[in-house]
Amino acid sequence: MTPRVHAFGDDALGDLDSVGVAAAVAAGDISAREAAEAAIARAERVNPLLNAIQRPDYERALAALAAEPAGALAGVPTFVKDNTDVAGLPSDQGSLAVRARPAPAHAPFTEQLLSTGLTVLGKSTMPEFGFNATTEYATLPPTRNPWHTGYSAGASSGGSAALVASGVVPIAHANDGGGSIRIPAAACGLVGLKPTRDRVAAAAEAASLPIDIISNGVLTRTVRDTAHFLAATQAYRPAPDLRPLGLVEGPSDRRLRIGLILDSVTGIPTDEDTRKAVLATADLLGSLGHDVMEVGLPVDHRFMEDFKHYWALLAFSTQHFGRQVMGPDFDKTLTDPLTRGLARRFVRQAWRTPMAITGLKRSTRAYRAAFDDVDLIVSPTLGYTTPELGYLSPAVEPFSLMFHRLVQYAAFTPLNNASGGPAISLPLGRSSADMPVGIHFSADHGDEQTLLEIAYELEAAQPFARIQD
Repeated sequence: MTPRVHAFGDDALGDLDSVGVAAAVAAGDISAREAAEAAIARAERVNPLLNAIQRPDYERALAALAAEPAGALAGVPTFVKDNTDVAGLPSDQGSLAVRARPAPAHAPFTEQLLSTGLTVLGKSTMPEFGFNATTEYATLPPTRNPWHTGYSAGASSGGSAALVASGVVPIAHANDGGGSIRIPAAACGLVGLKPTRDRVAAAAEAASLPIDIISNGVLTRTVRDTAHFLAATQAYRPAPDLRPLGLVEGPSDRRLRIGLILDSVTGIPTDEDTRKAVLATADLLGSLGHDVMEVGLPVDHRFMEDFKHYWALLAFSTQHFGRQVMGPDFDKTLTDPLTRGLARRFVRQAWRTPMAITGLKRSTRAYRAAFDDVDLIVSPTLGYTTPELGYLSPAVEPFSLMFHRLVQYAAFTPLNNASGGPAISLPLGRSSADMPVGIHFSADHGDEQTLLEIAYELEAAQPFARIQD
């Protein structure tokens, strides 16, 4: 097995990010079709090794380019995660239990994404219903990490992360219900911003959730790609009731007070490689003139218990009401052991539901209060470094062992989902196995600007590692 896999080469895409590709298309240096054809050729070269594409849609994508694309990222190829509707393509939700039919229309966020001018080449892989933090399956081949194909690509936007990290496309759709933008960004050495709740169009299922924990976004290799994409979404649909956000183009001169958190609410210490990476980032921030001080956790262990229960509630709802939500062909006997185990866990503790929902709703107040004395909070993105494939597989038995591993891994990210606050993972660290380590920054509601400004500053001070080097 080849440890490192990438598709960068001397073609229309080169090593350009999405802003660079859009500029080349606008200048006439390349055409949108040439960019799409280069991405398709790259996908065909590396996807047999990575297994990151759920459903290619190349012919339709190329045919659509007969009309000149318009938008801030016009002509840039991309993929959409397989839980978000693209008209004419099924949304399989990463599950053998779903026999989806082609979607009759775009999801609201798909419309927002397309308004930027991106060219959708197909659907990217994800674990079943997005419940796992690795893009692995009980009976199917996993999605592999381009930095080392023996390791997890993270999840649940793992397919998109693998495609961006390997250079197939410079930007890809992701969404985040418990860390699913930030976790694969950390695993694959990418920039992953989870916006504030309601900053972009809500996921289709949000209206039926007691608490909307899902945020849509993208995975990129550069901070400016994330900034340009987010600004373009706001030009299309300004967020109601949030601080307006235009294009953030670089760092700020403002020096920040930054709270430092090293360990999660689980009470299990962060592993040594991750801790070293966070402390090194804290030192870098200090050298840049920022004031970094350790702060307490905004919530205690009860938060994680409430979030685990909500996780189980979502799995129970999927397992038992999937036919109503996903169509009459849904077959609950084909869901994977993680979905079934979570559903059983919910049944045993169903009585906790009102308390868990109340606790998660209260987390917004606790989260926002954490920024009374600091501008940002820096922490690990993950509780330990990216594991090898199999460690978090839904096939691990017993369920209690697999779920324990999963909770420890994804312990830092869920608070932003429950509270609605924005956060970004930046690829600032390396593990002793030479794998990316993500560093996590959180901000108060509506303050994506400060997150992007610090991201620009850190990217300039410590350029992100490139897989092709």
